[in-house]
Amino acid sequence: MSPNIKHVTNVPKPEALSDINTDMAFQGDYAYVGNYFGFSIYDIRNPKRTSLVSSVVCPGGQMDVSVYGDLLFGSVDSSRNNDSCSSTGQSATIKESWEGIRIFDVSNKSAPTYIKSVETNCGSHTHTLVPDRRRQNVYIYISSYGPSDTYPDCKTPHDLISIIKVPLRNPEAASVIATPNLFPDGGYPGVPLPYPDGKTATAGCHDITAYPEKGIAAGACMGEGILLDIRNPEQPKVTATVRDETNFAFWHSATFNNEGTKVIFTDELGGGTRATCNEAIGPNRGANAYYDIVGGQLQFRSYFKIARHQADTENCVAHNGSLIPVKGRDIMVQAWYQGGVSVVDFTDSANPKEIAYFERGPDNTAGPLYGGFWSAYYYNGYIYGSDFHQGLDVLKINDWRTNKANGVKMRSLNAQTQASYPERGHGRDDW
Repeated sequence: MSPNIKHVTNVPKPEALSDINTDMAFQGDYAYVGNYFGFSIYDIRNPKRTSLVSSVVCPGGQMDVSVYGDLLFGSVDSSRNNDSCSSTGQSATIKESWEGIRIFDVSNKSAPTYIKSVETNCGSHTHTLVPDRRRQNVYIYISSYGPSDTYPDCKTPHDLISIIKVPLRNPEAASVIATPNLFPDGGYPGVPLPYPDGKTATAGCHDITAYPEKGIAAGACMGEGILLDIRNPEQPKVTATVRDETNFAFWHSATFNNEGTKVIFTDELGGGTRATCNEAIGPNRGANAYYDIVGGQLQFRSYFKIARHQADTENCVAHNGSLIPVKGRDIMVQAWYQGGVSVVDFTDSANPKEIAYFERGPDNTAGPLYGGFWSAYYYNGYIYGSDFHQGLDVLKINDWRTNKANGVKMRSLNAQTQASYPERGHGRDDW
């Protein structure tokens, strides 16, 4: 690790959740960690003594999680024989198979309850919360892909997202209210070459990050990146599109800077199961790409990739991260699978610089090319990392460029629903 970061603690995965850890969300003194087998809730009021509160076993990958009020939403992108927590895998070619969003009541952190499911086209690989201004409803933008004419509920073309409306006073009434087509021209057709030179065609989105207070969202949609106008959350509209036919293979995720004037897109070259952090792949593939928003359009500025070459047994590529709330600077912490956790200052979007990092080294717990950090997010003074096999890690950065963030307190964090930084010492309500 770099000298300005330290490892605070690690909490191993609970035995009941033996599959890999995935994404995270935060609310108050709690962290929520997804797992292909369900999710866990951790008490983080004292980060140095982070402890497990409870786990819910409810298989159906990949269980990306978001939290709003007393509700937890979990993505299921694994075709099941029904929507229950006792379901088993079943082919998507069978009409009765289910995948989509599960909704849990987490008001009792020790005993969450499953209250509702909503089926969506092609399931839910990831999802994004977009609350309305009156705090009466929350909309969920569902990102999914992988259509086939053999799937009754996921046929080609799949150029859409699904929008679920959740009435907060009656979440059991949640339902799909729209399936807008974001790519009426079919989107980027892709380049069907072998790895690592192939480029994925657009057939839905992988992930969308919303910035509701600014009325914008950014989508990473497999073959291209997009900007969206979400001032009417029921009718999002594409306002700009960008492609990178030279270096990007799979547009994976997006993050705005605090001002909403820049977007970082990530390229998940190899799908997170390849060794792409090496000299052969180079610095511009499997990397971040930084774009400035100028006149409503996306203008490319630079790439960033961790400079530390990883072993051929280590899966490593750009993955999930969040901003560190330092006003006047643009700083992001990010997971790179077995490349570890990296902190990057991109205040000058043409010259991003790594300022801190942490990595474990090779992890062959489940064999080569299958381990590392899925997500790394900053929350109330600490960095939390969700590791495939090792569980939940807590890190602390001590750097003059980030120390001002220690005084910023947030009430919640869903990384795919951004909000402007609160004042130091004041809580921020994402919604």
